[in-house]
Amino acid sequence: MTQKPPLIAVVGCDGSGKSTLTQELERWLNETRPTVTCHLGKQSGNVGRVIARLPLLGGRLDKSIHATARKAQGEKGPGLLAALVIYAFSLRRLHRFRRMQRLRAGGRTIIADRFPQMDLPGPMDGPGLAAASASGIVGMMAASERRMFRIMTAQAPDLVLRLNVSLEVAAARKPDHRFTSLARKVADVPRLRFGDAPIVELDAEEPLEQVIARARAAVWQLLVSRQALAA
Repeated sequence: MTQKPPLIAVVGCDGSGKSTLTQELERWLNETRPTVTCHLGKQSGNVGRVIARLPLLGGRLDKSIHATARKAQGEKGPGLLAALVIYAFSLRRLHRFRRMQRLRAGGRTIIADRFPQMDLPGPMDGPGLAAASASGIVGMMAASERRMFRIMTAQAPDLVLRLNVSLEVAAARKPDHRFTSLARKVADVPRLRFGDAPIVELDAEEPLEQVIARARAAVWQLLVSRQALAA
């Protein structure tokens, strides 16, 4: 049976250097095999920051969106409007995940910037409607979202590169991000699991050259082991 090309996930808090590392790994791997980076996060934070920069009402809209998102994770769960927005982002994520699967089936090695998981609901790529009521339209959307996440998490990465960074460093690197949001992500990152996927820990506060070298070494070891299995 022919092996699928490798699927390598890079995970970590905002400010840990995911984008820089994925770009470097893609450039390096493309020297020997067709490789593409796929962003598998919900990217709602990026949308919020774009809204916040809008003139006049941008700041108010951003605060309103952030407050609604916090309520959605509370005991009462999201209201209908918030649930619709969260559900739309989940649908968008599933669309990008299926595109990634098609690229992999076509022979591309995949570097996933972020990766869906179901163990920790919330901002670190977990379900957004986990706190939703089980009844009504919102409950139906929550059940549908769980099915989406089961589809995505059924396919574990071949390797996870986890970038660890302190809250102080993350906040310094991402001054436009909300401190409370960064704090939760920093706390959640070490708890992330992706099925039986092996996880390599990387200290994102080391010099960039060292982080890249350690990541390359881990990826190279994966490639060698897969070649040995295929022989």
